[in-house]
Amino acid sequence: MVSALVNGVNGGKWFSLIDKVIRPTTLDAAWRKVARNKGAAGVDGQGIERFADQADRYLLELHIALKDGSYRPSPVKRVEIPKADGHTRPLGIPTVKDRIVQTALKMVMEPIFEVNFRSGSYGFRPGRSCKDALRKVDQLLREGFHYVVDADLKSYFDTIPHEQLMAQVEILISDGVVLALLKSFLQQDIMKGMTSWTPTTGTPQGAVISPLLSNIYLHPLDLLMEQSGRKMVRYADDFVILCRTQDEAMAALRQVEAWVTANGLTLHPDKTRVGDSRQPGQGFDFLGYRFEAGQRLVRKKSLKAIKDKLRSRTIRSRGDSLERIIADLNPMLRGWFGYFKHATPGVFGFIDGFVRRRLRAILRKHDKRPGIGRCKADHQRWPNAFFAGKGLFTLNTAFAQARHSR
Repeated sequence: MVSALVNGVNGGKWFSLIDKVIRPTTLDAAWRKVARNKGAAGVDGQGIERFADQADRYLLELHIALKDGSYRPSPVKRVEIPKADGHTRPLGIPTVKDRIVQTALKMVMEPIFEVNFRSGSYGFRPGRSCKDALRKVDQLLREGFHYVVDADLKSYFDTIPHEQLMAQVEILISDGVVLALLKSFLQQDIMKGMTSWTPTTGTPQGAVISPLLSNIYLHPLDLLMEQSGRKMVRYADDFVILCRTQDEAMAALRQVEAWVTANGLTLHPDKTRVGDSRQPGQGFDFLGYRFEAGQRLVRKKSLKAIKDKLRSRTIRSRGDSLERIIADLNPMLRGWFGYFKHATPGVFGFIDGFVRRRLRAILRKHDKRPGIGRCKADHQRWPNAFFAGKGLFTLNTAFAQARHSR
């Protein structure tokens, strides 16, 4: 298979793949990936630990069912995940067995499509990350591509047309059993409480195979932009097109609008626009950052999200010791800084101050004193150095150290 990927296959299509998907070694490797990712139980109530107790038996049953054609996916459990803006995002939870089969499918299919995926696509691809996409955006802005097409696909994962998606898959795969297996996952019943339905479009968010299928469906758009000389940076369904002139940006937007309409998708009318990122108020949001007027800021929604998380862990009535609370906060603060360390640095002092105010309020509560920890006496009693001595991770210090090391 590796040799064929390098040298190509006859007719450019793969006719025999199911034997690689159902191979016991493939299923075992897929199970190990699923186990590492953990995750909740599906509609059958079987979680990772329960599956692990008899993994050999269950994997053998899966192999036999896939081989004799009796395997059928179970319904997907639908849950609602809270978002930072107060709304919710639907998430599908397949059963552990279905996650294993989808992972095995992905392991076999992904290398075939990766050969053709374009350099401007970064989301859910091996060896690529958000940070790579952000670096590319930075590079293009420095090179003078200041005009941006900031586009938003409305409910992308839920609206991908099944027939057109399968047509894209069939360009490279002709194995009928693999194609039927993919269709069965696209048509899995969805269960929410006591209600169930069969989707007619989309690929469930939460399904292992969904990110690969979403990239396959947008691959022709990547090709169109590349062949037109456009500089598009895409992370899954989140993309920007950076241009040198406003006319070029408007032409790129017209191209995207035409492609989206022809392929059964919809651009969000209120979230799709052209702007000059050098001008205040005309910047763009991408992967948690705000690029505007030569600055790389933390997006407002990202800032609100970290503040909400910090609030939830620094409730004044929390009875834990300060040391324990700090030990709980530090991994979150380190992770946040690791991602946003390239932002304009003023935000770091703001977050540091916010955290210390919350901690002073807790200490006041421990002392049975009213108020929320803003008075001068509290700063004198518990100065910044006090929290540093307790091991609190501070973003300003981390930024200064990183700048010094550079």
